[in-house]
Amino acid sequence: MNAIPLAGPHLIEPAQQRIRTAWTADELMAAEFPDPKWAVPGILAEGVNLLAGPPKVGKSWLSLGLGLSVAAGGMAMDAVPVEGGPVLYLALEDTPRRLQSRMGKILGGRPAPPGLTLATSCPPLPQGGGEAIAQWLERNPTARMVVIDVFAKMRGPSAPGASAYDADYAAVGHAKRIADHYGVAVVLVHHVRKAGADDFLAEVSGTNGIAGAADATLVLKRARGQADGVLHVTGRDVDESEYALRFHAAAGAWQLLEGPATDHTIGDTRANILRHVRANPGAKPKDIASALPQTDADTIRRTCSRMAADGQLTKDNTGRYYPDLGTKHEDLSAVSPLSDRPTSGITKGVGDE
Repeated sequence: MNAIPLAGPHLIEPAQQRIRTAWTADELMAAEFPDPKWAVPGILAEGVNLLAGPPKVGKSWLSLGLGLSVAAGGMAMDAVPVEGGPVLYLALEDTPRRLQSRMGKILGGRPAPPGLTLATSCPPLPQGGGEAIAQWLERNPTARMVVIDVFAKMRGPSAPGASAYDADYAAVGHAKRIADHYGVAVVLVHHVRKAGADDFLAEVSGTNGIAGAADATLVLKRARGQADGVLHVTGRDVDESEYALRFHAAAGAWQLLEGPATDHTIGDTRANILRHVRANPGAKPKDIASALPQTDADTIRRTCSRMAADGQLTKDNTGRYYPDLGTKHEDLSAVSPLSDRPTSGITKGVGDE
């Protein structure tokens, strides 16, 4: 459970030179490429995935849980079906005892998957770490994911004279060459800035070179309301999405919650109003108040107005409220029993066909 043994020649660069990198336009349009391979469908695809978040938010619990789920097959985050395959988890800030304790809590008595390899030491990527990972991938050709927790331990020194942006971009580039050559998801666990930002990508610690070089960026943030966290996801092969998560401390497990993240990150009154308006588009405050007798009518009226100002509802000139602009003239009376969302006009998400 310590360092990955190093042996043999470089395994990445020579193969990279044999990969075709140029086509004429008609050749490229006629070419057939396989679909991206997913470690966690809809969330983690092959390539470099930057998983960032503030200290103690639960990034390591999330990444270890995902590693166990993917190695065993079954359900990730208690909600997303995953195909099983070997996983390499570099827990560079942990001890074997702590890893054993955390895995025992997450597994809850289930057997540990033999397909998960854990190491607590590895050289930086440009100083032998890349070759070590490549050798493991050569020995495990069906591998689905590599987790580096944390990236700062593996990035290595910057080239003399390089700008901060170029140094960040090059550091992620070491991991990207591995991910692209072997067709696996490489997850780099990273930190966010202390200061918040309107754009979650701007919260990633370092320059824009880090997120710019990654294929996808995932930012785990603390949430208000019923959820314990929100996972913001964007990338080249993944649709930009937000997922509400709940952390079960006793089991050390993150659970993906049903429905839009806003259903779980707003207060109970707003959530109840939003569910009612989704089921009854065009409702007026008095109609909502009748359906929610536990909340007084003035509170309903004021909350509806604030939700419209915050973009959570849309109001027409007759005082009727809708989930969004596109539903003012649609019949959205059919609501999913699982997510409390209208069954028509739903954008497909995790688990949707």
